[in-house]
Amino acid sequence: MMAKTTGLLLNGSLKSEGITFYQKNGQIIVRSVHSNERRSNTRGQFVQRQRMRHTTALWQMLKVCHPMFSGGKSAYARFATLANRMPPVFVPCSGPIEGASFLMPDMPVSEGSLPTVKLWLGEVAGVPALMTNLKPDDLQSRETFRLYIAKQCIEGQTPRLRFLNVRDVEPNKFVESDGCLALTGGEFADTMMGWALIRMKLSPSTGTRRCSTQSIVTRCTLYEQYTTEEALQTAAKSYGGLTERPGVASTGR
Repeated sequence: MMAKTTGLLLNGSLKSEGITFYQKNGQIIVRSVHSNERRSNTRGQFVQRQRMRHTTALWQMLKVCHPMFSGGKSAYARFATLANRMPPVFVPCSGPIEGASFLMPDMPVSEGSLPTVKLWLGEVAGVPALMTNLKPDDLQSRETFRLYIAKQCIEGQTPRLRFLNVRDVEPNKFVESDGCLALTGGEFADTMMGWALIRMKLSPSTGTRRCSTQSIVTRCTLYEQYTTEEALQTAAKSYGGLTERPGVASTGR
């Protein structure tokens, strides 16, 4: 059992205050825990930090839409796991694009046990459309659909992803094309927008709602210029540059 004196543990720390203390030769020693050592920022560490920064920024936009993600410790944890498959984007820690978030293909919007709906952008009779692999016979009782609508906005000079709308889609809104169902409308021609169609089904026995695992489809390519080697190096420089592992020479790649 650790000894105490006047209610104070002899060994411990107050890291939030930048001090630590311990007992040595019967005396209490107090010292600073601050270090002048430069924080390690290897290429791998920097890429992962940038990936998590952007994942968090995307979640802040998505969570207001009450997304459904199953399993894991939390909805965010499952979202982050799925979002980890997207390419990292590199943004400086200061300047006009600090805090940017990007509309990207394959951004996860939901995760569940229902079959995934394959989505792509195309045309039906010359009208822009969100195409699906759903057959008319696939529509089941108690099954509904929900459309997430996202847009790449430029606020000032800062790119930001925004979800413009989340709406339920009635079965009669689908049109048939080559034996599959699609949604049509001029909005599906917008190269700065993205969509995810989620199928949902209510269980009458439990009252819970299941969903399919879906991600965004979009023609937006703005994010691509922030995935390059040049973007990585520019962003890293704003954080003080990359550090090298001992004995490993930097290649700049």
